[in-house]
Amino acid sequence: MDYKNVDAELTTKTYDRGELEKRTGNLYEAIAIMGKRAEQIKSELKTELLEKLDEFAAHSDSLEEVFENREQIEVSKFYERLPKPTAIAIKEWLDDDIYFRRPETEEK
Repeated sequence: MDYKNVDAELTTKTYDRGELEKRTGNLYEAIAIMGKRAEQIKSELKTELLEKLDEFAAHSDSLEEVFENREQIEVSKFYERLPKPTAIAIKEWLDDDIYFRRPETEEK
């Protein structure tokens, strides 16, 4: 998914409790689902960031050569300005973009 164009909140926002629990009927279950999705998003973003930073990494044998790499700094700043994974997960939940299931209630 393209997390760079997500219209999620950048700051803290109060959400309507009824909206959050509408799909599950249970606020705690909804929070658990959003939390799991936020972990998935965080993992994907971290992997993507490390891959991009590795492109600009200077692999040298000497530890004495420490210098700042402008490209790495710019990439890091870009990812710092993105919405937090929890905000993205909440936005996906409210937009009905998260699929979840209850295996214990499914018929066998």
